Amino acid sequence: MSALARWCYQHRLVVLGLWVALLVGLGAATAARGTSYNDDFNLPGTESTKALDLLQASSPEQAGDTAQIVIHAKDGKVTDVRSQVAPMLAEVAQLPHVDGVTSPYDKAGATQVSPDGTIAYATVQFDGLAQDIPVDDVTKVIDTAQSVDGDGVQIELGGQIISNATQAPPGGSEIFGILAAAVILFIAFGSLFASLMPIIVAVFGVGVGILSIGQISFGLTLSTIAPTLAALIGLGVGIDYALFIVTRYRNGLKSGLQTEEAAIRALNTSGRAVLFAGGTVVIALLGLLVLQVNFLAGMGIGAAVTVLATVAAAITLMPALLGFFGMRLLSRRERRRLAEDGPTADHARTGFWGRWAERIAHRKAVFGAVAIALIAVLAVPTLSLRLGSSDAGNDPSSSTTRQAYDLLAKGFGPGSNGPLLLVAELGSDSDAKALTSLASTLQDTPGVASVAAAPVQPGAKLGIVQVIPTSSPQAKETSQLIDRLRDDVIPQAETGTTMQVHVGGSTAIFDDFADVLTGKLPLFIGVIIALGCLLLMLAFRSIVVPLTAAVMNLLAAAASFGVLVAVFQWGWGSDLLGAGPAGPVEAFLPVIMLAILFGLSMDYQVFLVSRMHEEYQHTRDNRRAVTVGQAETGRVITAAALIMIFVFASFLLEGQRVIAEFGIGLAAAVAIDAFLIRTILVPALMHVFGDANWWLPGWLDRILPHVSVDPADEPLPESAGEPPAAELVSR
Repeated sequence: MSALARWCYQHRLVVLGLWVALLVGLGAATAARGTSYNDDFNLPGTESTKALDLLQASSPEQAGDTAQIVIHAKDGKVTDVRSQVAPMLAEVAQLPHVDGVTSPYDKAGATQVSPDGTIAYATVQFDGLAQDIPVDDVTKVIDTAQSVDGDGVQIELGGQIISNATQAPPGGSEIFGILAAAVILFIAFGSLFASLMPIIVAVFGVGVGILSIGQISFGLTLSTIAPTLAALIGLGVGIDYALFIVTRYRNGLKSGLQTEEAAIRALNTSGRAVLFAGGTVVIALLGLLVLQVNFLAGMGIGAAVTVLATVAAAITLMPALLGFFGMRLLSRRERRRLAEDGPTADHARTGFWGRWAERIAHRKAVFGAVAIALIAVLAVPTLSLRLGSSDAGNDPSSSTTRQAYDLLAKGFGPGSNGPLLLVAELGSDSDAKALTSLASTLQDTPGVASVAAAPVQPGAKLGIVQVIPTSSPQAKETSQLIDRLRDDVIPQAETGTTMQVHVGGSTAIFDDFADVLTGKLPLFIGVIIALGCLLLMLAFRSIVVPLTAAVMNLLAAAASFGVLVAVFQWGWGSDLLGAGPAGPVEAFLPVIMLAILFGLSMDYQVFLVSRMHEEYQHTRDNRRAVTVGQAETGRVITAAALIMIFVFASFLLEGQRVIAEFGIGLAAAVAIDAFLIRTILVPALMHVFGDANWWLPGWLDRILPHVSVDPADEPLPESAGEPPAAELVSR
């Protein structure tokens, strides 16, 4: 690290030029080529996927996505507005990628009129899935349909394909997080240049990362949420990594080092910690690959690429920028004090954090018990965690999808917003009769509002039955109905026949998605814990430190999920956040959050324990090592945490429920991790464990590679010393 830091410092113009060229080059490629994000994902082996595959093979026209054009007659019946609506529906049927429209005014759509006659809907059948239809063509459908809105009739549109097309693009809310970070850094450092440095480095890293994954999207399945998630993580860790290096650099200057040696020493200490911390985040994110779901794997790869870019910026661009700004990273007051009083080595061990570290050492049992109690209280709601997929009932109240959802629920019941599709493989005419019998049985099945079976022609190999639940798509009762159909009702109907019935439809797909991820969650957690522990074991030559970190990470995850459940599943404030009423936690949220949380928690563990380990190597005094390590890192860890909290919380401004869940969950996790776990619980436990913190069996020490997060013990460079007083004050 010393050689790299020295080269970057001495060739700062070259380094800066290379980063600018890389950013401009990737920007030009993106402008010329664009990106290829898509939300395609598959769940091989599930019933809903089998149902979809059967439809695509035998009835491609029925396998495409559908949308609903909801018609509400404001002053009368829907028949009163037929002259306005019918021509519009005929026009929609002729639009690109529209395979047909089933009108409520036709015989085939007679059941699409509500009992009171004031609400009806037309079904628009597209010739492909939502991710395969250009947004512009879906927009034409929306504009054509709403051209007759008004004058006694209300027209709203619903369906996943409509939600995708009308979803607001990322609004650049991260700028508010960056501004908040700038304010926090200025308060912490008192220097404009010191506060801007971490932001500049993070912006370069995130910019390169986002532009890179935009080009990677041509070769991998990256969802449209991937760049937002990458920005969310990249900004947080990028600012943090640069912050830790800047803090160590400033401490070096205050200790009397000249600017070049201070930069080299900062990179050779905090820079090493950044490499290990970044490695843990990348490993945790790439752990998503074990789930074997391309949708999630792409998100993990995209975020990992961005984190790697921020690490590269921190260890190369940062020393170059330190060469440009030099002593200006100290405030005028700090430079004047250094010139008048000379260097000091104990600048971080006094003040609040020094006193706090001593207090933890004296009252470790009390503070540890209080921290555990608070975490346990926050984690209690996690016991009722329910995974699923929020429906259009959680969309903003002013959106057309939410208006359509509410009208359909009012006119036809909440289940009409997410019908189930039973796709039956038929081997004989007797199977067709069995399917008809099944449809009759379904009419009396608890949780079923209505059943519509498509006529089965003689010799047909496929039969379709539509089932409308009594509950909304995101309701727990709908998931229970799917299980009831698959476990009890359908097997009884299949007995004695060659018929095979598969429960499909978008509601069943999301339900299967939740089941698949829940089943693979233990493997995922095991993999990222094992890899994280191995990395910490290599770094600190210890058994206790990695195991403590793993347990702490699980506690932080449980507490943050508790906050998520309370806010979004129980509805304690989700409406105020613009995330709609109470609903399930998104199925893919836990695995992605766990990947991020384990990475970020390991970050703080590495930065905290690396300083403790460094001190222990010099003194062999565990109490002093833990106290000094906490005193010297407490301020920067909490400042870094505040920055992350503001960055994550700023994503609430995106107006999307999923992004809001990430923002709240990650902000809560960072707050719990930094203010309860790393500043109270971990130091308290390390005081309790004593020298056992640093124990590693001899046989294990011999077989593990020797890779240390701490630099080799070096004497103070001869060039180090007190800069001239005039230079200190004038700069």
